[in-house]
Amino acid sequence: MWMYLGLLAALFLGFHNLLKKHAVQGNEVFPVLLGTISSGFLLLLPCYLGSLWFPAKMLDLQLFVTDIPLKTHGYIFIKSAIMAASWLLAYQALKHLPITIVTPIRSAGPFFTFIGAITIYQEKPNGWQWIGFFLIIFSVLLYSRIGKKEGIHFKSNKWIFAIIGATFLGASSGLYDKFLIQSLTLNPQTLQFWFCFYTILILLVILSITWFPNAEKRKAFKWRWSIPLVGMLLQIADYFYFKALQDPDALIMLLSAIKRSQIIIAVVVGGLIFKEQNKRKKLVPLAGILIGVFLILYS
Repeated sequence: MWMYLGLLAALFLGFHNLLKKHAVQGNEVFPVLLGTISSGFLLLLPCYLGSLWFPAKMLDLQLFVTDIPLKTHGYIFIKSAIMAASWLLAYQALKHLPITIVTPIRSAGPFFTFIGAITIYQEKPNGWQWIGFFLIIFSVLLYSRIGKKEGIHFKSNKWIFAIIGATFLGASSGLYDKFLIQSLTLNPQTLQFWFCFYTILILLVILSITWFPNAEKRKAFKWRWSIPLVGMLLQIADYFYFKALQDPDALIMLLSAIKRSQIIIAVVVGGLIFKEQNKRKKLVPLAGILIGVFLILYS
């Protein structure tokens, strides 16, 4: 069941990435990020209020937000800091790079998760899973060659380094999620609610320094319908992902790889919507990534 939940998470993440590209294109990145997280927080707020006023009903719906000790709040704050840094880097990169370059680089995230799962959680992959992961990495390298034809040089483009950094931080957060869900026995909605709350606080501090005092930047921001949808889709995807992680048999390295199937939507549909270049050539490394994911799932 946890694999099917992972596929559901991937489906919503695929549409989340498409709308995220629409939200940040030619727009101010920091307020867009604050808007998306705030929208996700508002989606979860009824769960928190319902848990205060109608606890029995929320327990029946499996949406009860539990009381947690101060120490656990600290652990969730650490996750918020990691993901805030990851998103800031990723949104800036997405603003300046084609989605058909950004998404495949992000697809290398399972490799970092793979190493962490082996060293931290002692998850044991078999030979086919090793082949699958290295096939994913090789396919991402093929994208770098295609990217040069679009004037994107991987060695000198700072946004490439930004998306690589975002990918590493995102993978670290994925490993941390297993600790939060399985070791601290947090349920998805409790983790999501407080995670959004602390991320909003972090972003408000950053925006109070970089965006609110700057009148030109405030005028440059454009509100788009995609901004709240990005936040809502992310929280729906995270809910399915965290539900999958609640299964003690769930392997974080496999879940991370399953989530990469979102690139089918991002590369194929996104390439058509945003009229990006070299779509056919990008199908070759895309196929490599899909084969890698297939080997991981069915080995």
